[in-house]
Amino acid sequence: MPRPQKERKVLEPPKIQGMKPVGVPVRFLDRIYLSLDEYEAIRLADYDGLEHQQAAEAMGVSRPTFTRLIEKARKKVADSIVGVKELVIEGGNYSFTTQLIRCQDCGEFTRFDMPQNVVERCTDCGSENVVYLNKWFRGGRGSGYGKRGGFRGGRGNW
Repeated sequence: MPRPQKERKVLEPPKIQGMKPVGVPVRFLDRIYLSLDEYEAIRLADYDGLEHQQAAEAMGVSRPTFTRLIEKARKKVADSIVGVKELVIEGGNYSFTTQLIRCQDCGEFTRFDMPQNVVERCTDCGSENVVYLNKWFRGGRGSGYGKRGGFRGGRGNW
C-alpha cells in the first residue's frame, strides 16, 4: 500500500481557474488538468524564481518531491500551449495559507493572512461585489471549503 500523499502548502488560490487558446471554441479543445500543487510549483520556481530547495520548504515537501512536481507541471503547461489544449487548474492535496478576494467592480485583488480578517467589502473601492477565490478551489483540506479532490466551479463571472 502506498504512503499517503503529504499535504502541500499553497500560498493563495490562483487568480484564474484555467486558460484556453484564443480563437478556438472550447468544444474543439481537449483539456489538461494542472493540480494546485503543480500550479504552486510553477509559481514558486518560474514566476518567483526560487531555487528548488527554497520552493520545497515553502510548500512543505522534500526537494525531490518538488522537482517531480515542477517537471510534471512544466510538461502539462507545454502540452497545453503546443498541443492547443485548455488548461484547467483544479484538484490536488493542498491547503491555502492565505485567503484571496477579487472585487467584481474594480478588479482589485486583496490577500488576507487570517480567515477571520477577510472583509465583506473591497478595500480599494468599497464595493460589496467581491468573490472569494478560495471557494473556487474546493479540493484542498484545511482550506475550509470542502474535501480532497477537485471542484470546477463556475468559469469566473467577470
